This record gives sequence, C-alpha cells and structure tokens, in this order.
Amino acid sequence: MVAGTPMYSLLVGAVSLATALLGGMLGMASGVFIVPALTLIFGLDIRHAVGVSLVSVIACSCGSAASAMENRLTNVRLAILLEIGTTLGALTGVILSGAFADWALYLLFAAILLASAHQMARKRKADGAAIALGLPPDPWSVRLRLNSSYPDPLTRQDVAYRVHRVWLGLLLMYAAGAMSSLLGIGSGVLKVPAMDSALRLPIKVSSATSNFMIGVTAAASAGIYYIRGDVPSAVAAPVALGSLLGAFLGAKILMRTSNEQIRTLFVVVLLGLAIKMFMTALTGATPPGAATL
Repeated sequence: MVAGTPMYSLLVGAVSLATALLGGMLGMASGVFIVPALTLIFGLDIRHAVGVSLVSVIACSCGSAASAMENRLTNVRLAILLEIGTTLGALTGVILSGAFADWALYLLFAAILLASAHQMARKRKADGAAIALGLPPDPWSVRLRLNSSYPDPLTRQDVAYRVHRVWLGLLLMYAAGAMSSLLGIGSGVLKVPAMDSALRLPIKVSSATSNFMIGVTAAASAGIYYIRGDVPSAVAAPVALGSLLGAFLGAKILMRTSNEQIRTLFVVVLLGLAIKMFMTALTGATPPGAATL
C-alpha cells in the first residue's frame, strides 16, 4: 500500500481515530499506540513514525482541550506546575541515557506500571474523597489556588476536589519525565496514576490535565522532528485529522462515563503495557514507543 493514496490515508486516519479516542479518554499520549501501528501495520520507518506520533499527540491534546476546558475538567494551574517537574525529569533522563542496561530499565518500568495498576484498582470511596475524609487542605494547594471543581453530568452536580501532597506530585512527575526520557515512552501513562493516587484528583480531572500537559511538551518536540525531515506530510495529514476527531469524541465520552469505568479501563491498559515492557526486557528488543511526553 502506497502512502498518499486515498485508501492508505483512510486506513491511517481510521487507526489514528481509534488510538486518539482511547488516548483522549485516558489522558495518555496516543503515540504509545500509533507508533506500533504505523511501523508494524503500515511499514513506516521508526523515526518517521515517532515524528508523526508527535503530530498525533498535538492533535489529540487540541481535540480534547476545548471540550475538557469548557467542562472545567482541566486544572491548568496544576498542569503548568507539574510540567516543571516533568521537564526537569526529562532533562535528567537525557543526561543519564546510556548509564543503565536497557533490560533493567524495562523491568523497572514494568514494575512501576504494575504498582500503578494495583494502586488504581484499589477502589477509593469516591472521587474528591480527600474532602469526604476530612483531610486538611494542602498549604501549597491553597497558596497556588489549585483546588477546584467540575460538573458531573451523571449526577448533575458540581464535584469539588482538593489537590493534596503537591510536593509528592512534583517528585512523581520528575520521576515520570526521567523514566519516559530513558525509555522513549510517553509519560502520560505514569502521570495519570500519579495524579489519581498521590494528588487525590478525580480520574476525569487527571485524564484531562494530563492531555493538556502532553500537548505542550509534544509541541516543543515536534519542531525538531519536522526540521530533520522526519514528519512525512502524506502520513501526518490523515493522522492529524483522525487524531483530532478521535480526541474530540474521547473527551465527550469521558464526560459521560463514570469514574470507576475510566479507572478500570486505565488499569487494563497499564497491565497490557506492563506485559509488553516485561517481554521487551526478556527478549532484549527495543519496542517502538513514543517520544518523551
């Protein structure tokens, strides 16, 4: 199948729509799904696939951002703060690149994913449980005005939430950025569990805020790939269109899906990625992953 033909563009757009739909719902970089699809199904070179995946992530972030912000799901103040930790972690990962054996990193990453899945699988009483449990407000959260609320169409009520343990969130974002930089895997898969468990955010807010963050980071990286000529327009165009539509639909589904259903789906994805990382550690192969996001 030749790139640029109508059938090729239609199939690539359909795959991008499906991956962005899942990524938009879970707040993950769709590149973790689209890169293997482009390399294994469509035979695209890995460098071009990663470059195109960054376009997909930007489109995914933009497609879900409008709906998420309209419904007050995205905590922009928190996203900007946490992005500091992620960026510093990514820079650290670049410096430490090559200092560790690949198989050890993949085993560590698999262990982290399994721990995250276990933590998210543990049912909390409810989203916003920090308020229900009477936990004291976090001083950082109050000072930086990070606490907020969002409307839940299922209950037709505003759900207030507090951001707790901001310092722990920054540390985990630093670790997520470092791990993603070392492995070349999008850090969205670690950001959402960190925000859900450590910061005690509702899963919908975690997903929307993560989508906002990965778009900012991808925009900075995509320019480098474009200058190097690693973003073929014949593939990037249908990927961008499919991702934009998929992310928009994913954000709509996110609003109409219960928190527990989203958490269950995320746990399944985490387990699948953990198995993939474990198999990679055993075989010694480098999986086609997304750029650091």
